Amino acid sequence: MTRQIIISNRTPGTSTAAGGLAVALRKVLTERDGFWFGWTGEFAEDPSDEAQFRDVGGITVGGIDLSRDEHHAYYEGFSNSVLWPAFHHRLDLTDMRPEFYEGYRAVNKRLAAALAPHIQPDDLIWVHDYHLIPLAEALRKHGINNRIGFFLHIPFPEIETLNAIPHHEDLMRAFNAFDVVGLQAERDVATYNDYALNARLGDLAPSAGNGRHAPTVMAFPIGTAPSGFAALLETEQAQRTRELVARAMADRNLIIGVDRLDYSKGLPQRFEAYEQLLAAHRDLHREVHFLQIAPPSRDTIPEYQEISERLDLVAGRVMGRFAEPDWTPLNYVKRAYPQAALAGLYNLAGVALVTPLRDGMNLVAHEYVACQDEADPGVLVLSRFAGAAEIFEDALLVNPHDTQETADALYTALRMPLAERQSRWRHLKAVIEDYAVDHWAQRFLTALANDTSTSS
Repeated sequence: MTRQIIISNRTPGTSTAAGGLAVALRKVLTERDGFWFGWTGEFAEDPSDEAQFRDVGGITVGGIDLSRDEHHAYYEGFSNSVLWPAFHHRLDLTDMRPEFYEGYRAVNKRLAAALAPHIQPDDLIWVHDYHLIPLAEALRKHGINNRIGFFLHIPFPEIETLNAIPHHEDLMRAFNAFDVVGLQAERDVATYNDYALNARLGDLAPSAGNGRHAPTVMAFPIGTAPSGFAALLETEQAQRTRELVARAMADRNLIIGVDRLDYSKGLPQRFEAYEQLLAAHRDLHREVHFLQIAPPSRDTIPEYQEISERLDLVAGRVMGRFAEPDWTPLNYVKRAYPQAALAGLYNLAGVALVTPLRDGMNLVAHEYVACQDEADPGVLVLSRFAGAAEIFEDALLVNPHDTQETADALYTALRMPLAERQSRWRHLKAVIEDYAVDHWAQRFLTALANDTSTSS
């Protein structure tokens, strides 16, 4: 039986999220056999090049340790100080030190060298995300001729932005070592194909040689596990969270935002739009409450510290301008909540504000829709620049840079008649079921298993 090898930057721990990617990929490994491979999450002064394997929750997980210097250059450096900001259209936040790229390539080579001896001829290999773009090329140099697929979980950059990334031609050429390249949205596929056509990448053999054809490039919009997330509403934690917050809301309409604290999420612009909403509509005072959950991420990187400080200032201004002794218009919470608690909050919220400046997909939008009550559903306000906008036509789509447009959409959402809310939600519910994460995984693996010599 064909085995499945999944490769990601971090290998999974013992617990998984109800709606998370890890659930679907664990299911893939359970059904197909194989193992998960990547960085162990551990540091060593002189890390071994031999792969370590262990059982984690019934699946086999392998990986290598990294030195702190390797991790700094590969992960904090090129992955998250060059590729992440550039792929999210923030060239101004990149740090293009040459040693970052060197470290990025070196770690990918080490991963490939440790993995190659454990690959069998019929294994299907599935590589995940921007940390590992050169991995297939490195594996080909070890004589690995298996089918290898790649999925990018973040947006693909526009051509002008891509051209500004150091060694972008090498990176794009490295994609040729994959058989299938999966992107989140059709906009990403169009940009990739435009670059490949203009740079004639389809006619350039990867540096690994072997005369391989250009990869098949397709959009595979990722979703969540709708039924699994909805099932969380029956848990004690979800019900208790909903009851406690509902009591505190005192019949006020809850607006919710849930994001990592990241400059790509448009949080300052979101707070400013809420401020404009309150300034323009005094009838909403004491009637609404905005809860923003934004746990810190990558807080060792200076740009993340700066966005945190900026958001503190905007939140303080909104509170100082509008708060009353009997009304707090805004709560801004910098910590993560369990998914069961989030499910309860999603269910209670009349509006979800999902307004990233740039996003690959945005699974919060999927999770919110999954947790709505069909008798009285809430409204999704969604950025046009999230990948989800391509499939969620019945959300209220906004330009998050235009805070007035977002404020107007919020007012529309808060005043939307029940019949319209129900109609929009039914259409959104059908979409999240069609793009559920299990379906996404099967679609990708079917494409990867098909041996074709044509690109699309």
